[in-house]
Amino acid sequence: MTDSTMHIEPFFDSATGTVSYVLADVASGAAAVIDPVLDFEPRSGTLSSESADKLISYVRERGWTVHWILETHAHADHLSAAQHIRHHLGGKVAIGAHIREVQAAFRKIYHFERSFLPDGSQFDHLVEDGERLPLGRLALTAMHVPGHTPADMAYRVEDAVFVGDTLFMPDVGTARADFPGGDASTLYNSIHRILVLPLQTRIFVCHDYPPQGREPAWETSVQAQRAHNLHVRDGIDEAAFVQMRTARDETLAMPTLILPSVQVNIRAGKLPPAADDGRTYVQLPINAFGKSKAMPQGVWQEAHTPR
Repeated sequence: MTDSTMHIEPFFDSATGTVSYVLADVASGAAAVIDPVLDFEPRSGTLSSESADKLISYVRERGWTVHWILETHAHADHLSAAQHIRHHLGGKVAIGAHIREVQAAFRKIYHFERSFLPDGSQFDHLVEDGERLPLGRLALTAMHVPGHTPADMAYRVEDAVFVGDTLFMPDVGTARADFPGGDASTLYNSIHRILVLPLQTRIFVCHDYPPQGREPAWETSVQAQRAHNLHVRDGIDEAAFVQMRTARDETLAMPTLILPSVQVNIRAGKLPPAADDGRTYVQLPINAFGKSKAMPQGVWQEAHTPR
């Protein structure tokens, strides 16, 4: 995907359905990495960097210099490899400034250490709506597109926009809006900030969950979304979208990796502090996200206390 100055290279992670990107200004060699994945095997608790290392090798082979490591939001379906990329390639780790709201909400859920502050200081840069991020001869314009989470950002550059989880491919639809701070009405209006861009604007999604018989894909357009998106094509108004999104979200299970991923991702991809034994642990808060009517924790504890 190359023109005279801009190159976009996707990296699809089949385990999580995530698409990471390398964006480069070929003329200057300035590059950005968007939504990098750190591999995590939940059954064994094993971390590895195979996915991120492919991306690192790609950048190194071309002699590019990473200026930015951009997160579209604090992902709930994979751990961020931002710190691994930063260690090997440099660059500033950036996310939307509203990450503070996400940190505040999840700090309570995970009962983080007292030294963790929900002020965004874990990141190198907090991006504001409308801010322009320089990248060689290019510049990315940040668009605040909340609804999936309060902190979602899209990044527009030339004729392309990286939309994170706000939109999926047209035959998949849109992101869920039932995480803490999410809101279906807000999501609808955020999506339409994107859909009023010129029709030929290329849209690069962060995830693909292809229907049976279709190979994974990640590039579409404003025109295709307005004509064919299952959830927000032209003619679907806000009320209909909110009704659909709310009903659909009620049927969705939590992402497999939400518990380990969010507590790492709101730290800019840093692991929690090591315990006294030198080992790093992630927390599994009981009944924090379940949608079923679970037994109250106090009753559960009493029922399982030896007498």
